[in-house]
Amino acid sequence: MNRSVANPSSGSKSSASHAPGSQTRRIILTGDTPTGQLHLGHYVGSVKRRVELQDTHECYFIIANLHAYTTRADKPDEIRRDCLEIVRDHLAMGIDPRKATIFLQSEIPAIAELTFLFAMLLPFNRVMRNPTLKDEIKVKGLGENYSFGFPLYAVGQTADILSFRAHGVPVGEDQVPHLELTREVARRFNQMYCGVSDKTDDDDHVKLGGVFPIPKADVGKVGRLVGIDGVNKMSKSLNNAIFITDTPKQVQSKIGKIFTGRQSPTAPGDPNNALFQYVETFIPDPARVAELKDRYKRGDNIGDGHIKAEVADALNKLLEPMRQRRKQYEGNDQPILDILKEGSARAIETTEKTLALAKDAARFGFFKRRIAYDNR
Repeated sequence: MNRSVANPSSGSKSSASHAPGSQTRRIILTGDTPTGQLHLGHYVGSVKRRVELQDTHECYFIIANLHAYTTRADKPDEIRRDCLEIVRDHLAMGIDPRKATIFLQSEIPAIAELTFLFAMLLPFNRVMRNPTLKDEIKVKGLGENYSFGFPLYAVGQTADILSFRAHGVPVGEDQVPHLELTREVARRFNQMYCGVSDKTDDDDHVKLGGVFPIPKADVGKVGRLVGIDGVNKMSKSLNNAIFITDTPKQVQSKIGKIFTGRQSPTAPGDPNNALFQYVETFIPDPARVAELKDRYKRGDNIGDGHIKAEVADALNKLLEPMRQRRKQYEGNDQPILDILKEGSARAIETTEKTLALAKDAARFGFFKRRIAYDNR
């Protein structure tokens, strides 16, 4: 049986009666580009918050596989593999597909269509001023040798979010500039096509006839986890990451590499270093954290090695349940594909409604359509 999704476009002007604000659960959209397994930086920066929100919000978690092609178009097999690995990590970290919708970006036609429309609302130089985009060009050593699609992905992220008319986006702090671009697009669309005044408060756009809510960033408690090099943000590409599949010994070894510059257990230390970000993030007892910081500052006969061992122990207690959950999904892709197929079908239902409202508002909503997966 095919799963069909109707587009409710009728050619009529959109109205606030279609607003998600009338729902009891607010909408969350966030996700990951498949560049390999997720690491601790992803967990504390965003995924932990997703796990909390899936019980209280309508959550959509995107596997942004099209964005992966902006720099790895010559490696389609790797991208496909990474899509499945990230879902395994989501499940291991606590995402429940019965509570949240996990889906593939490439399976949602409305995202591509809205990307094209939103690209008309943004000057090229505004896209290129995005600091996250500029940083990626620098970090990845792209110079001038990047595809046209690379800057376009910044526009695509606005479509990822607005296709679901999301109210909130759990992100790490480095992604906040991308969200600001999304907020600009939503305001501009609502003003240009829905008659919303440019003086309108962000929270009132939908109530006054706008198609899109103005989404807000939901930055995790740790917006930017430093990698084990003690300098850069945790990243697989920089080889400074801790993964949930790392063994206890690997975790201990990696934590042991964190450099603080302190000379001895009796030398006063500055707790504003990478090691103590791990102490504050992963040791669950606030009193113990305060004690370690106090002794460290005073040089009270407590060495970096002792603190690193305690951090590694706390990390392994956090990671062990994740490792065990992940093992349940290894060696068999079909359950992961089933989750993605079901989630993508649900995502289509939501985004086709959004696309119809946007097309009607922009006056190119002429016909209804149906999108179906062949379940053979």
